[in-house]
Amino acid sequence: MPQRKLPYFQGKYNKSTAVLAPNTLQPYRIQPNDVLSVRVQSVQPSLNEIFNVTDARAVFQGDPGNMFLAGYNVDTNGNINLPTVGKVKLQGLTIEEAQARIQREVGNYVRDANVLVKLLSFKITVLGEVRNPGRHFVYNGQVTVLEALGLAGDLTEFGNRENIKLIRPTPKGNEVILLDLTDPKLLESPNFFLLPNDALYVEPMAARTNRANIANLALVFSGISALALILNYLRVN
Repeated sequence: MPQRKLPYFQGKYNKSTAVLAPNTLQPYRIQPNDVLSVRVQSVQPSLNEIFNVTDARAVFQGDPGNMFLAGYNVDTNGNINLPTVGKVKLQGLTIEEAQARIQREVGNYVRDANVLVKLLSFKITVLGEVRNPGRHFVYNGQVTVLEALGLAGDLTEFGNRENIKLIRPTPKGNEVILLDLTDPKLLESPNFFLLPNDALYVEPMAARTNRANIANLALVFSGISALALILNYLRVN
């Protein structure tokens, strides 16, 4: 494997001067099938518990199954169904906007309520030529391509760094975006930040197949050599 194909973000850098790669994180907007944690705090603890269906222990332990069961699911129409309040439309809102809307609705029933909203269903999938492929949950508001690959144990030496597929679900269908890890401009791309339910697929390079073929040929030649030795032994005896 040529060394020139392995480094990320290839380019000319100065060791004594930092190189700025400006980028702006686009806020995530809530979609159907998202799962939200809604916590209500006020001077009326008995009323708080009506809304606080999320078990705090599940959040701290990071158990995705428990968080999914205890959170508020956004239905196909973009609503969540809060006790007493009823349906609240959240589709298309950022987490901060959703928090403000829920606080207004809950404020009609709970005096001096403070509402905290978190996205529980922020998960990404990394497949292909990585050391730890699979689904990974993210417990903060953003994740970059590098962080996702770090969760997956980084690429193997046979991962194609120049042609990584980013599969992103949208209301109109799935988008496929090609990423080049060797290009420094990726740091400035909006696709450097991943969104919930994104998937990365790392293609294997041709060297991967060639290595497998060489191994198979070695087994074939070993078998032929062993057969030749057996035939020669039988002929002698």
